[in-house]
Amino acid sequence: MDKKPVLFTSLSPALLHLYDISNSIVVIIDILRATSTITTALYNGAKSVIPVDSVSRCIELGKQIDGITAGERDGQIAEGLSYGNSPFEYPESFIKGKTLVLTTTNGTKLLHMALEKGANEIIIGAFTNLSFVCDYLIRSNKNVMLGCAAWKDRVNLEDTLFAGAVITRIKEHFNISCDSSHLAESLYREAAGDLFGFLKKNDASHYHRLMNFNLEKDIRYCLTIDNANVLPVYRNGRLVKE
Repeated sequence: MDKKPVLFTSLSPALLHLYDISNSIVVIIDILRATSTITTALYNGAKSVIPVDSVSRCIELGKQIDGITAGERDGQIAEGLSYGNSPFEYPESFIKGKTLVLTTTNGTKLLHMALEKGANEIIIGAFTNLSFVCDYLIRSNKNVMLGCAAWKDRVNLEDTLFAGAVITRIKEHFNISCDSSHLAESLYREAAGDLFGFLKKNDASHYHRLMNFNLEKDIRYCLTIDNANVLPVYRNGRLVKE
């Protein structure tokens, strides 16, 4: 029988240094809201999304390529940028054929960390494209690192839940001897019936942060399975549809 590839989960960017990711597919997870917004923009016809790690770089690059500059810091539109990090800001009528230059507090930062650590394959994961992510990981038959963007290095519930959702669907195809993965799967099994209710009941920090900005609609969208089912892959500095 073929030896199965291995799967690990990093619950925070602060833990990424503990893993060798050079021969793994790295799944970047930032449910509220970066990875949900990236999948939505590409699903709605964006040409590509360029993830950058600073606001100044975002503005500079946007001017160079005539792209849409967008991003957030602490859940709100970052100063100097035109658009934020809500999936609802990128309908097909607005984003089709355009390039989005995006910077966020956690998600784009983690992507750049993974690149610095030698990741040679990076994809974007969210509940919005859960099935595509799972199908791709099974088909690829390579080692996997589920990388949670968390919140300023602090573990968060929603990214952990998504890691658990992936593991629940694909674990038969992988060797998993990683307590972070087991923890994520257990949490997801408890929450699966009502993800929004689970975050509310358990006082999830980012749930409160976004609810304080009246963004319940965003949260519910980001917890909906397969409503923007494309696979964003990182190639030559850009996220494009696979």
